[in-house]
Amino acid sequence: MDFSKLFIALFIFQILFPCHMSTQAAPVNSNLFREYIGAEFKNVRFTDVPINSNVEFHFILSFAIDYDTSGSASPTYGKFNVFWDSDNLSPSQVSSIKSRHSNVKVALSLGGDSVGDRYAYFDPFSVDSWVSNAVSSLTVIIQEYNLDGIDIDYEHFHADPDTFAECIGRLIKILKNSGVISFASIAPFDDDDVQSHYKALWKSYGHLIDYVNFQFYAYDQGTTVSQFINYFNTQSSNYNGGKVLVSFISDGSGGLTPENGFFTACNRLKSQNKLHGIFVWSADDSKGNGFRYEKQSQALLAISH
Repeated sequence: MDFSKLFIALFIFQILFPCHMSTQAAPVNSNLFREYIGAEFKNVRFTDVPINSNVEFHFILSFAIDYDTSGSASPTYGKFNVFWDSDNLSPSQVSSIKSRHSNVKVALSLGGDSVGDRYAYFDPFSVDSWVSNAVSSLTVIIQEYNLDGIDIDYEHFHADPDTFAECIGRLIKILKNSGVISFASIAPFDDDDVQSHYKALWKSYGHLIDYVNFQFYAYDQGTTVSQFINYFNTQSSNYNGGKVLVSFISDGSGGLTPENGFFTACNRLKSQNKLHGIFVWSADDSKGNGFRYEKQSQALLAISH
């Protein structure tokens, strides 16, 4: 076959079988399991939590917050401090759990719902100053604790969505480019103000965000399997192209619980190649039930991959 015929044949092949793979990868199941830990000071340790060697396991320390630790709970405009249970979840304990389990990585989460007895607000003085303060203060914490990634869990805002997007997006970009972190996630939930901020971030910097820890447990208690699947599909379109993880809350206070069909929903998503991983809020509460649903989640993920 001469070159002109070969070219025509290839051209026809491309028309008949257009290659979408280059623009968006086909959906695929994952064996990623993530768990928030340390926010409630219930003396939970990494070693308390069962770790299945056949999953990718992320602990997420909760929380680092840009507020002072003196008790007045004043914003520090990007200068982060440790607010998790660092007595039980110390730098040496991070190194120990990672050396014992090659499949474990550890991240920290920024913000959270509250600090002391009040809301923790995203409250920058300016974009440039916040980013500068955040990069320097978080780099120190991440390197001291030998951490791998960050999670963004601000839930209250004293800044517009574009300012939030620029601050967080630049932070992730700088930390990734400098090799300080290898992954980043966001943790939105279904609230108009929250979603407006995270969708602005996603629009500008979604290509830098590896996982969407969507808080499906923030939906009403008594959520059904079919409702859960609908919520999942809605949020997958809101964060188009993102790896949206499914989730439950250990105390059963919201969303679709393990008792009421969470794993049924997981298996349904798995059959559609949409199970990108599972995360749990939180190890602090799961300690009371012996981590039974963590074991079940990881067993499901280990065979789904």
